[in-house]
Amino acid sequence: MTIDLAAFLADTIKMATPLIFAALAALLNRHAGMFNMGIEGMILCSALGAATGAHFLGNVWLGLLCGILTGVLTGLFIAFSHLTGKTDLYLTCIAFNLMATGGTVFVMYLMTGNKSSTSGAFVSYQLPNIDIPLLKDIPFLGRVLSGHSILTYLAFLCVFIVWFILYKTRIGLRLRSVGENPMAAQSVGISVTKIGYIAFLLSGIFAGLSGSFLSMSWVTFFTKNMANGRGYIGLSAQNMANGSPFGSSIVSLLFGATSSFATTMKSQSSFPTEFLEMIPYLATILAIIFTSIYAINRRRKIEKNQDN
Repeated sequence: MTIDLAAFLADTIKMATPLIFAALAALLNRHAGMFNMGIEGMILCSALGAATGAHFLGNVWLGLLCGILTGVLTGLFIAFSHLTGKTDLYLTCIAFNLMATGGTVFVMYLMTGNKSSTSGAFVSYQLPNIDIPLLKDIPFLGRVLSGHSILTYLAFLCVFIVWFILYKTRIGLRLRSVGENPMAAQSVGISVTKIGYIAFLLSGIFAGLSGSFLSMSWVTFFTKNMANGRGYIGLSAQNMANGSPFGSSIVSLLFGATSSFATTMKSQSSFPTEFLEMIPYLATILAIIFTSIYAINRRRKIEKNQDN
């Protein structure tokens, strides 16, 4: 088996893009003290919203806006259920993901008469790819780093933006304060409910970008169950990075590499397709196990040193 290293690395970056957006969405909720498992369903709804908006409005940028708005609205829906309706967040997110899985297919069927994809009924729109001047002409590096979707470059820019919001702005300080001790934050006049809504709103923006990438860059149509676990992998990535934006992007790239490897193996080996498709998810489980073991051992060492 031969691997084109430049193509492999380029595919790694492409496959990591929706994971980076998902991880950023999840870590914003995490810093506000809320574990948002609904990222998966938010991405799925946003992918359909982007493809639908682009088709009916006839513009790729309006489609992107529709995808982002769909992510925001679904995030606020979960926020309203949990923060105002006082529902259990975990159960709400599980129910929302199940609703999104069936609901997107139902809505797609109403609009297209098809239960699998919108490719035959909707006009295809693709967000532009960007060729970076000078870099595109450099052998190897040009193939790896240039020619990606505009959302891919935006994803890496957003890593810095989220870091800046969390650690250099007042709203970021309040988000982290509520996440660390909501009672103490409430005692100094910070509205925990308001901060929760803001966290879900920001999370919805990034979930919307992730879904829009899938239906307007990864491919140019919406398909059933398009998120395909990427929301959960994004959750795992930020959890392994302990809520660090930069660490989450690195872990997302590692998961992207496993997806790229599985894709390469499909075309160059006789391994069963079902086995190859589970590689990214198996890698996620193993990474969580090793990270948890490391965290437990580290905690034990700290406790042991404190006792001594």
